[in-house]
Amino acid sequence: MQYRQLGRTGLNVSVLSFGASSLGDAFRVTNDQDAIRTVHVALDLGINFIDVSPYYGNTKAESVLGRALKDVARNRYLLTTKVGQYGDAHFDFSAARVTKSLDESCARLGVDYIDLLQCHDIEFADLNQIVEETLPALARLRDAGRIGHIGITGLPLKIFPAVLDRTAPSLVETILSFCRYELNDTSLSSLIPYCQKKGVGIINAAPTGMGLLTERSVPLWHPAPKLLIETSRKAVDYCKSVGADIVKLAVQFCVAHPGISTTLVSSANPSNIRKNV
Repeated sequence: MQYRQLGRTGLNVSVLSFGASSLGDAFRVTNDQDAIRTVHVALDLGINFIDVSPYYGNTKAESVLGRALKDVARNRYLLTTKVGQYGDAHFDFSAARVTKSLDESCARLGVDYIDLLQCHDIEFADLNQIVEETLPALARLRDAGRIGHIGITGLPLKIFPAVLDRTAPSLVETILSFCRYELNDTSLSSLIPYCQKKGVGIINAAPTGMGLLTERSVPLWHPAPKLLIETSRKAVDYCKSVGADIVKLAVQFCVAHPGISTTLVSSANPSNIRKNV
């Protein structure tokens, strides 16, 4: 496993990291024992960065991950979870809610400290609230030693500079972008020099486009337009016809970029996480 610095956080993260959304049945109904074993395999293979959220599976992902980490030494992994999103169309970025959310997540995860706490999908929030209320609340948690670092996540790239340009240096230390640096969409690359100048670490997620670049069909909730789904299917079929593994290509493409600290892959299947590594 290779490791890179996550911006100016001082965290040294594996270039391939573990996204725990699958533990919450995000893509299919999973077996908890398989999911727990997948986490252990990931750690044994050198993955040291784990991302989760109370939103995934309506807190199920955090609960299953907590069981998986129960007997794992805390210094073997870096843990990030999120605040602000708690269900479909259920968002609350108030200072009181995000503070309480940290307590709830720590209880489910069986820890008393989160290495990185992120505001989840801020495009659905009032960015004024994020800047003026949510982030100051997270800063207080960081000052109190409850969390190590602060990040923001979302799909539209414009939201990142919209927040970073309005906050003090080093307040927001990471961004998590998904479906914006993969074989079919490299738009995140335009933001990398900006983040590097600010010392903001980049977490890339969904190297297969949340299932677009896999042999399985995409979930019904997938936001991609019909044409993109159909075109991605042609790419999958082509790779299969010439004996190439499109998932392998997709993962290799993402981790090869030196400006991206880590790329999240999500699975609840031990053999799949082994293949990804």
